[in-house]
Amino acid sequence: MIKGPIGVFDSGYGGLTVLKEIVAQLPQYDYLYLGDNARAPYGPRSFDTVYQYTLQCVEWFFSQGCSLVVLACNTASAKALRTIQQNDLEKIAPGKRVLGVIRPTTEVIGSLSKNKTVGILGTHGTVQSGSYPIEIAKFYPEVKVYQEACPMWVPLIENNEHQGPGADYFVRKHIDHLLAQSEGIDTILLACTHYPLLADKIKQFIPADIQLLSQGKIVAESLQDYLDRHPEIAGKCSTGGQITFFTTDSTEDFDNHATTFYGKPVKSSHLQH
Repeated sequence: MIKGPIGVFDSGYGGLTVLKEIVAQLPQYDYLYLGDNARAPYGPRSFDTVYQYTLQCVEWFFSQGCSLVVLACNTASAKALRTIQQNDLEKIAPGKRVLGVIRPTTEVIGSLSKNKTVGILGTHGTVQSGSYPIEIAKFYPEVKVYQEACPMWVPLIENNEHQGPGADYFVRKHIDHLLAQSEGIDTILLACTHYPLLADKIKQFIPADIQLLSQGKIVAESLQDYLDRHPEIAGKCSTGGQITFFTTDSTEDFDNHATTFYGKPVKSSHLQH
């Protein structure tokens, strides 16, 4: 059997915050990361466009020998994952699997909230899709979910302004909007893989007793559990501890930004679309 790396996909850099935690949890596997930076951001794009882009990238991962692809992007998970799982996999690669970041998070979030009241901070696309309220309701029908779209947060992070005083206004504005929806919110989920870079700033504007959740560790633990339960998939994943990075845009730009998200230097190759 030919083994291949685990694919990790994002529209840009954010998925690196997830990859970092996956590698920490499962360092033995090989990983192939692709950032579709040339077509980012996915957040404001239509469902159909996000689906087409994501499917193209998934097919590329399959062509590179990946049997398992993780969509480390909330927008792609919200707008494309279900269609790919239900309509495409059977036709293009019946033995392969595509997972997202929404389900692992929604499976545990209800158990982490004492008040059963959860706030979601995400891109416009993720919030508009309704994926989080829908999925949380399947596991925890008693949990109330409040959402707030934060369209300025990704540009602030990608322009390296997220630590500066200019970010305070936009962080406070959206935190205030979210918390105004319910006094019971005791758990806030950062439902965009960029947002962990704003976590320290967000904590300045929320009460100390509200817990702030990032997705990386949750997704990494869920992936470990998935591979434990599916040895037939785990057996197709190569174990050399190698990590390879690709971007559809400038490698120089990608490498400069990626260090911020991944926490260590990254050297990428260019993928022509």
